[in-house]
Amino acid sequence: MDRRKLRSGTVVLGGMGVLAATLTACGSEPDRRCVDRVTQEILPRYECEDSNGSGSYYYGGSSHKNRVSGGSFDKSAVDRGGFGSSGSSGG
Repeated sequence: MDRRKLRSGTVVLGGMGVLAATLTACGSEPDRRCVDRVTQEILPRYECEDSNGSGSYYYGGSSHKNRVSGGSFDKSAVDRGGFGSSGSSGG
């Protein structure tokens, strides 16, 4: 009887690992930064979260010397990460 319990527990744990990996791959979001639309300068997050803020979210791309490039202000225009994708962010 103990063997039977062990096998079913192993199957459940293995299935949970597969489920977690699948959810992680499907739910990956592109990098998001708060950015000034004109200067492309990275701003504090509150500039995008506050309705009076001057920033907009910028998705994907990379950053160098506090400015962004290679991404988009349109989230749907940026490929999502997941298995087989590579993403990088600089600072």
